[in-house]
Amino acid sequence: MEGYAALYIFMLAAFTGYEVISRVPVILHTPLMSGSNFVHGVVLVGAMVVLGHADPEDPVQLVIGFIAVFLGAANAAGGYVVTERMLAMFKGGNKKEGGA
Repeated sequence: MEGYAALYIFMLAAFTGYEVISRVPVILHTPLMSGSNFVHGVVLVGAMVVLGHADPEDPVQLVIGFIAVFLGAANAAGGYVVTERMLAMFKGGNKKEGGA
């Protein structure tokens, strides 16, 4: 029964996440991306904790933990790069004053 409860919670979270994200206006995508970077940082910390509790004698646990940490770090770093590029679009360029 425990597996069904976990599956039910996952399905509710996926549906709720899809509904929330699909209704975000375009102007809010940059703050939303910054917020998701925070979540990815929390995921990375969680992956490091799980890797720290992995059994040193079981190479499967260590490999899965390492992959989780690596992918979490890559996702967080990539999110910050994308956010930086999006914010650069709103900065003023080298505009000449005086016109013409």
